[in-house]
This record gives sequence, structure tokens and C-alpha cells, in this order.
Amino acid sequence: MNIVDELKYDANGLIPAVVQEHGTGRVVMVAWMNKESLAKTLECGEMVYWSRSRKEIWHKGATSGHTQKVKDMAFDCDKDCLLFQVEQKGAACHDGFKSCFYRSYVNGEVKVTEPRLVDPATVYKKK
Repeated sequence: MNIVDELKYDANGLIPAVVQEHGTGRVVMVAWMNKESLAKTLECGEMVYWSRSRKEIWHKGATSGHTQKVKDMAFDCDKDCLLFQVEQKGAACHDGFKSCFYRSYVNGEVKVTEPRLVDPATVYKKK
């Protein structure tokens, strides 16, 4: 069974990937993959996504060094959503936080719920 071909992708050839920190189960990010990025992920053992905004393959950590080593991959009963367990190195979020879900809505206010690990301006330098 070639799992890349067995999955169900949307009309744009994409499938959502929920990414959890291995060991804690904390969701660190949600991103999109296509067949090529999934195949590269399975080949190299690190997360590779499809960037919808840049319209290109994106190897997580290629610029920042904040890689995600794959520990486990699962998919749902409909085969249209992926769930990864990863070993997160550094910040998963491009805003410099461990998780992209660093804000909560509490009593009518948005609150930052964790410390920023890195300053994005020092990690993502303009070329």
C-alpha cells in the first residue's frame, strides 16, 4: 500500500496535517500537505509542507532551524486528514512561540498563554 496515493486530497490536491508535540500531545501547528510534500516527509523523516501563500514546498526549519522530526503519522477514518507526532526543535510558530496556538480567548479578551521563544526578526531575515 502506497499511503501517499491512498489518502483523499481536496480539489486543490491538499490534505490538512495536525501536528502534535510527541510526548505531550500539545498541538503545535496545523498546516497543509500535498502528495509531494508528504512523500518528502516520509522519505526524510522531517516535516515538509505545502505553503499555500508561497505556492511551494516548505521544509519546516529550513530557514529557522526549528525542525520537526516525525515520530508517528496517523490518518483519520475518512483518510482526509493527517495527524503527526513530532519532536519539535525550537519554535513551531513563525511568531516565535512553541505552538501556533499561543493565544486564548478568555472572558472576552485575547491573552497570550506562553512565552515567546525567539524574536522572529532574528530568525527570518529578509533575503
